[in-house]
Amino acid sequence: MALKAAKRGQVPPFIVMDVMRAAAAREAAGGEVLHMEVGQPGTAAPPAVLDAVRQALGEDRVGYTLAQGIEPLRRRIARHYQDSYGVEVDPERVMVTTGSSGGFLLSFLSAFEAGDRVALAAPGYPAYRNILSALGVEPVLIPTEAEHRFQPTPALLDRVAGPLDGLIVASPSNPTGTMLDRAQLSALVDYCAERGLRLISDEIYHGITYEAPAVTALALTGDAIVINSFSKYFSMTGWRLGWMVLPEDLLRPVECLAQNLFISPPTLSQLGGLAAFEAREVLEGYVANYARNRAFLLQALPAAGFDRLAPADGAFYLYADVGHLTNDSEAFCRRMLAETGVATTPGLDFDPERGHRFLRFSFAGPEAVMQEAATRLQAWLKG
Repeated sequence: MALKAAKRGQVPPFIVMDVMRAAAAREAAGGEVLHMEVGQPGTAAPPAVLDAVRQALGEDRVGYTLAQGIEPLRRRIARHYQDSYGVEVDPERVMVTTGSSGGFLLSFLSAFEAGDRVALAAPGYPAYRNILSALGVEPVLIPTEAEHRFQPTPALLDRVAGPLDGLIVASPSNPTGTMLDRAQLSALVDYCAERGLRLISDEIYHGITYEAPAVTALALTGDAIVINSFSKYFSMTGWRLGWMVLPEDLLRPVECLAQNLFISPPTLSQLGGLAAFEAREVLEGYVANYARNRAFLLQALPAAGFDRLAPADGAFYLYADVGHLTNDSEAFCRRMLAETGVATTPGLDFDPERGHRFLRFSFAGPEAVMQEAATRLQAWLKG
């Protein structure tokens, strides 16, 4: 007799991880890979982070912490909002999490019931819809276009059939890198307030912007759930450390969920995260590298034939419409990897309906990799 398996595990894969596996297999077989598939900084954590963790290891400070995280880190995160945005945040509203992924899980569990409906832009980060689906919450995809800068708008939300219980926004977004300015974000905040929708603002790419700084939802409302991470700007992906800033009504529910699901965030990572805030010069150097890569690829990719790119206001991605080259982005990316060694992510990861004609380039890696990748792609498409 077959044993029962829960339907909640039958969610689509995170395709970029499958691409990473294919790239790793190519490398294991002796082939070269130019990584433009994964949203991971090509830089290590700042030296100050490593020094802090070495010191902590010498002092044997690796036990559990409070579920909310260590108090010095929560205070430092609160100070970050004052320093960076001029927004005062009570440290009691800060919840340190096991990566932003832990933050998404805690926010969805605390804010929504099974059967609720939550709107999010397509294209968008696939884990939003997959985690929601696993929890029995219906993700309601809002098809966005270049004319909307691939961001939701009140007008697009008005087209949704049936009631909504929440909205997820990301600025800068993954995969497009587009941002909401203050007026656009304010319009969505007001829309949610008027209709009783819970707003979740994904701000994990804050700090990585090129034309103007990002706006935090905390500057506009105290009712949103704001999620951030040490993975992107702070270059600490594998440390699995993030944070949330919560509205008052969710403080205790999220704390109780975190106690039971995670016990506490990783202790060593928290100590490293505390030191990361003092490494601004190093971190801004990382952002300068992304800016150089971005400027180079905005010239080189169109020359190779990828000339339909979303405006990358922030993050480290270029989202390319390749409908003139293929109608099967997965097969196109597989062929690109096999024939050029360049690994990219098919758009189906971010938009299950229209992603067959899009792909995402990550420019988080070294400049030399970007330059070699562009050279190979130019030769490949023109060959």
